[in-house]
Amino acid sequence: MKNVLREKIAGEIALSSEPGKTIRKWREAFHISQQELSKHLKLSPSVISDYESGRRKSPGTKVIRRLVDGLLGIDEMHGAEIVRQYSLAGRHEAILSIKEFSSEMFAAVFIKKINGKNVTPNVSLMRNIHGYTVIDSIRAITTLAPEDYLRIYGWSSERALIFTGVKYGRSPMIAIKTHPLKPAMVVYHQPAKVDDLAIRLAEMENIALVITHLPLNKLIERVEKMGD
Repeated sequence: MKNVLREKIAGEIALSSEPGKTIRKWREAFHISQQELSKHLKLSPSVISDYESGRRKSPGTKVIRRLVDGLLGIDEMHGAEIVRQYSLAGRHEAILSIKEFSSEMFAAVFIKKINGKNVTPNVSLMRNIHGYTVIDSIRAITTLAPEDYLRIYGWSSERALIFTGVKYGRSPMIAIKTHPLKPAMVVYHQPAKVDDLAIRLAEMENIALVITHLPLNKLIERVEKMGD
């Protein structure tokens, strides 16, 4: 599990258009401060800060590997809490479908395939989707514990989170805003209406917010065929 997670995080950083932000995202997901990581790696805190802010050029594979090993090493000293949470054994009942794509897909292509409509025109669709998770919103609210939250991100946060049972869409976006990991896209399945606050939060987090009115079985059928 640790080795697989190491490869996934390193790959996501290496492929990211903004590797500094991706490094920061994962560091925060592991609940590790810049100071703790720099001390563990025997580096100046300014080095971590410079990478995350983009002041230092994109890290090479050796630097990425060292940073990721640092995160995993500190997590292991803390009891491997995050690695355990990333175990996907026994899918949570709130997750209706989840998949990692064998090849990335442009966000605009994903939206077209689900007959989606982007309600955040100010957010660029020039990014890739690496997978998706279909989430039953009601079950997520009532049964998803904080330690289960990481499961919805699979092996990459650069994915579409598709929420069913959404009425206005405030709750999912508030939950996403408060967590360090952010998806590339949020999709609401057959919402009654999308609240203006949900749209504002999506734009603040630079997340494309999309709605689709496909029947649920057709939606799941389509996304399960993607990325093969």
